[in-house]
Amino acid sequence: MSWMFKLRGTVSPMQSIVFGFIGFILLLLLWAGVTAGELPLIEAGILPKPGRVFSAFGELCSENNLIKELCLSLGFNFGGYIKALLFSLPIGFLIGLFPVFKATFQSQINAYRFIPLTAVTSIFIASFGIGTPLKINFLAFGIMIYLIPIIIQRINEVKDVYLKTVYTIGATNWQTIKTVYIPSVLSKLSDDIRVLTAISWTYIIVAEGIGDQGGLGSLIYRVGQRMGRPDKTFAILALFILIGIIQDRLFLHLDKKFFPFKYQTKERHAKTFELPDSLKLAIDFISMIVGWVLVAIYVLLVANELFGFLGEFRFFDYFFQDTSWVVHVIFLSILSYKIYPLFSRSKTNTK
Repeated sequence: MSWMFKLRGTVSPMQSIVFGFIGFILLLLLWAGVTAGELPLIEAGILPKPGRVFSAFGELCSENNLIKELCLSLGFNFGGYIKALLFSLPIGFLIGLFPVFKATFQSQINAYRFIPLTAVTSIFIASFGIGTPLKINFLAFGIMIYLIPIIIQRINEVKDVYLKTVYTIGATNWQTIKTVYIPSVLSKLSDDIRVLTAISWTYIIVAEGIGDQGGLGSLIYRVGQRMGRPDKTFAILALFILIGIIQDRLFLHLDKKFFPFKYQTKERHAKTFELPDSLKLAIDFISMIVGWVLVAIYVLLVANELFGFLGEFRFFDYFFQDTSWVVHVIFLSILSYKIYPLFSRSKTNTK
């Protein structure tokens, strides 16, 4: 039992699952306790009962197009992520690597973090209107003002021993950037991005509330606040939490996929439960099949968008509307990632 109160102690994956489940049940019981009875400790207008919140999901799906609103919010958010990365990475590397840009712009970049984003919505409305470009650019800006200073910090944290090594063997500036700075910074930045992308979900209420054109944030305002349905408000908030958990696990999986060396020491010393090799092979095979099936479904849906051979219903146009390009960018990236090893292997065999 001493391990439970050991300072900075570790727990096994199984213990983490068990205690996480216990914590969820305890919170659920506490929630039910403070809302139970005819005279609850917290009134239903403030905190509805758990059962009422769970039943609100059915109403949101049948009456308020919850799935469509969810897809729109995902499109807005991932569009913001993509734009933020496309602008933050080159700007951050320029300022972090070259003294002239650092001296000229770093103080301004650091100052931007103190801007209250809700106060600049009028500037974004004047620049982009009230449609999809406003929402995506607003969320991208909210991520960029925090991400660029972190990129600069990560560049400063690159160890001199690596730089001295490449200089010793005569590497050029570009070779140093390519072989030292980019791998080192991106391996650390992946953790920062995983944390910072939660910011966009914080500002989604502000972005989607402008123009009231759809999304989970807009849905909270319409059905939760305007119609006085706190049960639906809490249901949507619970959905935000679920999306965040799934997104966090997805980013962690990608981090282990692209930067496995970060976890080698941890896994070597951690007492983890190892799956049998046969089961690992089966899981990998199933994952590969599922991945290619999803790619095939995507290609089929894209073909239907262009030619309409499955009917008049257009999946991406209906669910994602103007954010369809975000889905295409993500799937094309996945497709490129899957095809590139095959192309590289065939090229090697040809040689």
